[in-house]
Amino acid sequence: MKKVIAAFGFLFFTVIGRGQNVGIGTTSPHPSAQLDVSSTSKGFLPPRMTTTQRDLITTPISGLVIFNASINSLQLYNGAGWVSLISPSSTAAFLPTIVIGTQHWMRENLDVAYYRNGDPIPQVSDQTAWAGLTTGAWCYYGNDSLIGPQYGKLYNWYAVNDPRGLAPQGWHIPSDAEWTTLETILGGVSVAGGKMKQAGPFTWASPNNGSSNNSGFTALPAGSRTNDGFFSGAYFDGYWWSATENNTTSAVFRLLTTSSLAIGRSSIPKRFGFSVRCIRD
Repeated sequence: MKKVIAAFGFLFFTVIGRGQNVGIGTTSPHPSAQLDVSSTSKGFLPPRMTTTQRDLITTPISGLVIFNASINSLQLYNGAGWVSLISPSSTAAFLPTIVIGTQHWMRENLDVAYYRNGDPIPQVSDQTAWAGLTTGAWCYYGNDSLIGPQYGKLYNWYAVNDPRGLAPQGWHIPSDAEWTTLETILGGVSVAGGKMKQAGPFTWASPNNGSSNNSGFTALPAGSRTNDGFFSGAYFDGYWWSATENNTTSAVFRLLTTSSLAIGRSSIPKRFGFSVRCIRD
């Protein structure tokens, strides 16, 4: 059987026979592999392209793999469409978790820009555009990206309810009933808020009544974006969506304020931008 070894610098290509094993970085490709890439100091780099460039590939074959630079995710064509092998939102699965009663909550507000399937969630900064939304979107409070790492993003309820999944794999947006369970565990609505709010004067504006954070929830006053696109309430109020719809135009949420140790509940138009906390499945 013919064996050809070609050396380019320190890189070896080994071909055994015609159409048989090919080795890169090795002179002994494994017999079960058509292509055996061997290295202890370098990785395998697939073609990198944007979503637009990917969609220009004509008749992709099932099993084709690329790195999508638009969403920073490895993708595979499964014969019906492109799927992300690792969802960009999966990093949120590693956020610190707090156990409260029987519930496992994320300790931080959600800060993802992609749905679970890898599709990007539009960032909408413009006030007028936000006021006209009927689909999922996110923004930073005041359009200030510097506050994102601490306070997370604000999402409208259309993003919460999008079938592509706002929560990472293994998590979900809490229902109204699950919020009620949390309130009960923490002693009821009249005192639960104090046990959830981050203590101290450097996050919530004074007076931050009743704040002890002895639940570990570490709620922060990220404020909100109203349905007409204005920002309101940072440092004084924190709002969190539930997954529960009230009617065709509104959904249920929870509210904490600096002036109360209670937790509020109401419904509001779906265009509002609120924080999101996830709970384990």
